[in-house]
Amino acid sequence: MIVLNELFIQKIKIDWERISKQSYLRYIDSLCQLDELKLEKNVTFFVGENGSGKSTLLEAIAIASGFNAEGGTRNYYFSTYETHSELCQAMTIVKGWRKISWGYFLRAESFYNVATKEMEYADSRHPSKKYHEKSHGESFLALVQNNFKPNGLYLLDEPEAALSPQRQLTLLVEMNKLSKLGAQFIVVTHSPILLGLPDAQIYSFDHYVHEIEYEETDSYQITEMFINNKNQLLEKLFDEDEI
Repeated sequence: MIVLNELFIQKIKIDWERISKQSYLRYIDSLCQLDELKLEKNVTFFVGENGSGKSTLLEAIAIASGFNAEGGTRNYYFSTYETHSELCQAMTIVKGWRKISWGYFLRAESFYNVATKEMEYADSRHPSKKYHEKSHGESFLALVQNNFKPNGLYLLDEPEAALSPQRQLTLLVEMNKLSKLGAQFIVVTHSPILLGLPDAQIYSFDHYVHEIEYEETDSYQITEMFINNKNQLLEKLFDEDEI
């Protein structure tokens, strides 16, 4: 029996019988071993090395939840280039009792296209926020502050890419505030700042998908090692580079 919780998305299931035998998805170590994933906190982070499948899974969750593959709200309909995988077609989203009334899929790599569409969709009742007139980081944060509301579902793919450490702290505050007001976040990140959000669930995609603690993430451990042992670490790295 499924017990519904207050999260918009409480579990993700993948039917690998619906994915072709030749699909590249079967060669991503973390994903090919994943049949289901439980979400138990208002904020869930996906972490891991580049190419480990984090963004691929987040994109599939977004599409299966009704979002445009390149980002935006669920009212955005456009495609610059079809690149999303077939994973969304094999995915079942197990939802909680609350219906998604608002949400946003935000990905750094296609934010320019989303900002352009925002201008095209604008009208007298919904004037454009003119994100192109701001810096990348300023527009990214302005979008969060203008569009993110309590009781929404927010899927963020490496939001720190556009933000300074100071602005990452601002985003951290926004996420903490909104999650306490009922919002749900699923975030792909390498940022040790964002990962520090209290009471978040963290899934590592290194080798296989498994839950870890903040201090176990590479983002934390490598940053701590660099700050505390900068000179020794640089000397070792540069010596190895000269061999």
